[in-house]
Amino acid sequence: MSLLSYLIWTADPEFFTIPFLDRSVRYYGLLFALGFLISQQIMFYMYRKEGKPEKDVETLTVFMIIATIIGARLGHVFFYEPDKYLANPLDILKIWEGGLASHGAAFGILLALWLYTRYDIGFKGLKLKTERITRPGQNWLQVVDRIVIVVALTGCLIRFGNFMNHEIYGIPTNSSYGVVFTNNINSFFGEPNSPIADIDYEKRDADLNEDGAVPIQLNLTLKNHPDLRTKEHVATYLEGRFKELLTSYSYINEHISQSKSRPLDFEISKNSDGTFSAAVNTYAIARHPTQLYESGTSLALFFLLFIIWSRYREQTPPGLLFGIFLILLFGLRFVHELFKENQVAFEDGMAFNMGQILSIPLIMFGIIVLIRSLTIGKVEKQTPQDSH
Repeated sequence: MSLLSYLIWTADPEFFTIPFLDRSVRYYGLLFALGFLISQQIMFYMYRKEGKPEKDVETLTVFMIIATIIGARLGHVFFYEPDKYLANPLDILKIWEGGLASHGAAFGILLALWLYTRYDIGFKGLKLKTERITRPGQNWLQVVDRIVIVVALTGCLIRFGNFMNHEIYGIPTNSSYGVVFTNNINSFFGEPNSPIADIDYEKRDADLNEDGAVPIQLNLTLKNHPDLRTKEHVATYLEGRFKELLTSYSYINEHISQSKSRPLDFEISKNSDGTFSAAVNTYAIARHPTQLYESGTSLALFFLLFIIWSRYREQTPPGLLFGIFLILLFGLRFVHELFKENQVAFEDGMAFNMGQILSIPLIMFGIIVLIRSLTIGKVEKQTPQDSH
């Protein structure tokens, strides 16, 4: 099979269900939390190597978690759906319904690190206590230089969580390369009132259709339903309601490409328990796996920054890693957005989507920080020579 052959992604977003509570734990949330846990251990390692107090990492972790969640949530609220949330402010708190923006997290983290370098915030009993402090060897740029290393790793895990969640996917590839995301289809036909008990997916040997969609076979297992007692009943359902949903319901037809004008191609078989199954030959839309693009480049950025810190940390001027991080992460994000579906409708009429617009000032800021860092580093190298 060709490496560029399309993948049918059928992974269940739920990792497991908590017994007795009937609450599901999703891969996204698990990977989100894992990112912070791994990052904390890396920060412990870095602080030990640099002779800094390891207890500060615990405080720093709290700042990072709070800043990431609040910043990402408010970023989505104000950058993408301000009208919706300003009309219903309490919905801002419903993070479990989705809606986090990485650009908002970036701004939140930068502010939180500024607070971290100047204040010690904690509780004394039930009273919140804030104390102005100085952390030796931990000015804002020095801390940011270290944090961006683990932020890149956490970003890698979060984007992989998006892939597991079948979300933030790319535009159609119009070729045999790409990923067919099936979760929307499973969720819709998995409703209690649906006559379909289960759907499996298979590739089939056929050419792409005229829209560049890939050939796929939907293997339906039907319920013991009073309207599906005979093959004729099943055929009527497939040719009627089922085809209508494939072709007219946006939640489905953004992943399935079935012509309205052509008859549905299917075969019906009867199961041993009296129910029916059907194999439906249709076409699916293979999309760019932009979550994996971002996850992979974030992982590469993590290794790049960590290697620079590991080998040259005593020679790197403050801001060097931060500048590299902003330029590469958001420069690549700008490119990734070219292959990504717009997140909200108002972006459809824009030359650049919101993700690209928000990336531009961060890239520019990164260039300024990097130039300043290299200039300072050059001056510091020249200073000892000038003193003789």
